[in-house]
Formats: sequence, C-alpha cells, structure tokens
Amino acid sequence: MHDLLVSAYILVWPAVVAVVLALIVRGVWRDSRRARRRGEDMV
Repeated sequence: MHDLLVSAYILVWPAVVAVVLALIVRGVWRDSRRARRRGEDMV
C-alpha cells in the first residue's frame, strides 16, 4: 500500500504544479494586458 501511495504522489504532483503554474501565468498575462490598455506600468 505504501508503494502505491508513493507512486500516486510521484505521478500526480507534476499535474498539480502545472495547474498552479498555468494559473500564475494566466494572472500575469491578464494584468499585463490590462496595464498595456490603461497605459500603466506593471510594477
């Protein structure tokens, strides 16, 4: 049972990381577009 849990963890964490990274990239992209439209700086 322990081997099954470790295997599931190893297979699932890259998918979780990919989802979090996609959310971060999407947020930065939206902020960048909004700032460009308004003529503001990102920082």
